[in-house]
Amino acid sequence: MEQPPVFLVAGPLVLLLAGAPAVRCQGQTTNAQDVDALQSVKSQWTNYPPSWNSGDPCGSWDGVMCTNGRVTSLRLSSVSLQGTLSGSIGQLSQLVYLDLSFNINLGGQLPAEIGNLGQLTTLILAGCSFNGKIPTEIGNLRELWFLALNSNKFTGGIPPSIGVLTKLFWLDLADNQLTGPVPVSTSTSPGLDQLVNTKHFHFNKNQLTGTLNGLFNSKMTLIHILFDSNQFTGSIPADVGGITTLEVLRLDRNGFVGAIPATIGNLVKLNELNLASNKLTGSVPDLSNITNLNVVDLSNNTFDASVAPSWFTTLTSLASVSIASGSLSGQVPKGLFTLPQLQQVVLSNNQFNGTLEMTGSISTQLQTVNLMDNQIVSTNTPSYKKALLLAGNPFCAEQDPNNKPFCSRQQQNANAYFTNTAQCSSAPQCRDGQNLNPTNCGCAFSYNGKMVFRAPLFVDVSNSAPFQELESTMSVQLKLLPGSVALSDIHFNSDNYLQVQVKLFPTSGTTFSVLDLSRIGFNLSNQTYKPPPKFGPYFFIADPYAPLAGARGDKKSKMGIGAIAGIAVAGGLLVIALIFMSMFALRQKRRAKELKERADPFASWAAGQKDSGGAPQLKGARFFSFDELKICTNNFSDSHEIGSGGYGKVYRGILGDGTRVAIKRAEPGSMQGAVEFKNEIELLSRVHHRNLVGLIGFCYEQGEQMLVYEYISNGTLRENLMGKGTYMDWNKRLRIALGSARGLAYLHELADPPIIHRDVKSTNILLDDNLKAKVADFGLSKLVADTEKGHVSTQVKGTLGYLDPEYYMTQQLSEKSDVYSFGVVMLELVSGRQPIEKGRYVVREVRLAIDPADRDHHYGLRGIVDPAIRDAARTPVFRRFVQLAMRCVDESAAARPAMGAVVKEIEAMLQNEPDAAASGGGSSADPPPNEFDHSRGGGGGGPPEHPYSDVEISRGSYAGDGASDYMPYFEVKPK
Repeated sequence: MEQPPVFLVAGPLVLLLAGAPAVRCQGQTTNAQDVDALQSVKSQWTNYPPSWNSGDPCGSWDGVMCTNGRVTSLRLSSVSLQGTLSGSIGQLSQLVYLDLSFNINLGGQLPAEIGNLGQLTTLILAGCSFNGKIPTEIGNLRELWFLALNSNKFTGGIPPSIGVLTKLFWLDLADNQLTGPVPVSTSTSPGLDQLVNTKHFHFNKNQLTGTLNGLFNSKMTLIHILFDSNQFTGSIPADVGGITTLEVLRLDRNGFVGAIPATIGNLVKLNELNLASNKLTGSVPDLSNITNLNVVDLSNNTFDASVAPSWFTTLTSLASVSIASGSLSGQVPKGLFTLPQLQQVVLSNNQFNGTLEMTGSISTQLQTVNLMDNQIVSTNTPSYKKALLLAGNPFCAEQDPNNKPFCSRQQQNANAYFTNTAQCSSAPQCRDGQNLNPTNCGCAFSYNGKMVFRAPLFVDVSNSAPFQELESTMSVQLKLLPGSVALSDIHFNSDNYLQVQVKLFPTSGTTFSVLDLSRIGFNLSNQTYKPPPKFGPYFFIADPYAPLAGARGDKKSKMGIGAIAGIAVAGGLLVIALIFMSMFALRQKRRAKELKERADPFASWAAGQKDSGGAPQLKGARFFSFDELKICTNNFSDSHEIGSGGYGKVYRGILGDGTRVAIKRAEPGSMQGAVEFKNEIELLSRVHHRNLVGLIGFCYEQGEQMLVYEYISNGTLRENLMGKGTYMDWNKRLRIALGSARGLAYLHELADPPIIHRDVKSTNILLDDNLKAKVADFGLSKLVADTEKGHVSTQVKGTLGYLDPEYYMTQQLSEKSDVYSFGVVMLELVSGRQPIEKGRYVVREVRLAIDPADRDHHYGLRGIVDPAIRDAARTPVFRRFVQLAMRCVDESAAARPAMGAVVKEIEAMLQNEPDAAASGGGSSADPPPNEFDHSRGGGGGGPPEHPYSDVEISRGSYAGDGASDYMPYFEVKPK
């Protein structure tokens, strides 16, 4: 089943902050209008972060992120805010991201001024206490692609104006008190049937009424339709069968009538079908074509009497079959129990008769068979030893239930999985609201919450494997230590959702910081965290975090003024008495610390840490011991070497958890100084984006300097263009250009401070197993310290053929220098050539060959264009791509577009390519393309996507394929 991924939408570039902590943009002065707006918002809150009491918002306020002094992100998930949301929020006119999720004491009405946020792309208010109507003005947010208002107390109807939000990817209004029908468009009013690009309709657990007629159409690309637990009536529209992308359909617990439309059988991608507890009639539907079906529940309807349907024995993917009270008769097909994935059968209150045959190759996963209240007279179940419920059958009529365990109505449920802490049996009992951390058996304030899976593809909660996988993915993707996720109280609740209590423990110390809470809350509220596929769609509701639940912000102490004054006087005298005594000691201690840091700048990173499997971390970059990397590379054997250059050699390795990595080991003669090496790691550990190669960790001991990167399976763009890898059709090249451009735009526009790559080239663009482009090798990168001037004076570095001529002549480096290099890469994608071949420079060759009058053929580039894409070279998109490339390589930096504008233009080109979605590993379920993972301190939109599929190791690449050109170094100090 397709999981809610890190989201993207086709359309204008959004400054999405996927999965990183809120960033303080030091050096910026916040726009006066934005300061006033934030102060007004703050005035209606209590318990806000202490950092909001002083300083410039863009420079020091937790949760506030800015671009050029304008507030673009306000993210305060899980920080125990109290109060209401001021209408002044509408004055933050450049806001693109607003996340206030999981603040249970934040409520009141959602102000209509929210509609003034014309740049907003993401609005998440899940798990708060907002009430009243959802304002119609929300329809003004035309850039919106992620809307999550679930788990609040909203009343009234769904605003029809949501139907004009054509870029919407995620729509979650579940678990509120909404009433009335789902709006459908008319000649005078919009409706949700217009949301043909939306992938998620989550409306479950409201009080919605009316029919769904007119809501669905074949143009829709929905993945999940969750309308369960409402009050809908009428028939199930046949049009729902035309949405062939659908994977989950839940219409259970409503009042639908009539026959199930035969078109349901057309939903060949469907994983879960739940139509239980309605008033459906007619025959049980034919589901034999839905070969991916895992879970089906048609219970508690009034179907026509019939025998068991034929698909009972043919759908080998079934994990759970439930048709209680389904008017079924005859003998239960014995082939049903041999389906290899089957875990549960619920066929109670039917008319099955004869002998129950459970012989042969019974599914080893089968846990429960419920056939209560049928007409079964005998059994033949010699090999089945799990739960079998036959109470209410003639078989049990005259039997002593004590002698017939099958005849009890009490189901013997297997014990559900929970995280085992037996290794901590001797640990002290935790107090003051702390919990036992399974990682180190100490006590800490865990981040707790309820994770609810709305359509899991399994029902066995006693099997440890899926839940251990859930623990592992959460610790990795949420940037926690291995073993720091604890699960408990796992059960299917009354809504037939899989509910899991989650506890997350801090990487160090006993508490999470506000930044970490916001980062983790974001990952869970924005679906950036992706659980294993079998868990299906989910939502998360965090509990108030204990250390922050008390008074903060502007709350005043309740002590009397006299007591406060007395304490102040006594404290002052004490300070005066002690200050002179301590000055000398402090001065000596400071000197000792400075000497120690000069000798070992890494000392503070590993303080108090023990390398016992959970290594210390710095902003998401793990410390590896030399012995650890020595083992995973077989003592740095030649068979593990995958590259070499001026810096040293690169080795492939496999960590203890199975993660494949590329390890860049410096040669003794090329190593940087300790401080410079530390600076490089600090910069790289702040950079997290799905189109940038991720730094996993580093080693600095035994005279070694090593960087550990994610391993990228499909080599460099240059290798693939030379025919050494995957066939590169035009759509794949467009997607690779877009991914690379996104990575660079992130460095220029969202990294804090901005970063100029300075060595953009096709050998520094790597392709993963899905051909996703990742920009690599930050060895020459430079921070933009002089933001006012917009450039940095520096010694010219780069690679011949990609160098910006203006930078070369003036030594004035700017982001536009990367734009020039990227334009050269675009021309490589067009021509398949290296920038300089046989003395010919591709930029000059293309500039001279372009013929605007050649509208029907190749834009004058027939002799230059790569033969593999000559057919595509006749299209208008090809012409636009070449024109954009030539603007990027303009000799004047001022005439070149910014990387953000380049991203927008390539996105627009992909929208005009009919086969683009099918190219480059994409799918109709892929999230929209405007996704940025913001930097600072670890976090990114999910973890680096380490390839685990079988790949040819010799084709692998690493962060730094261009190491042979220049020795990496940094010329800047960390922030």
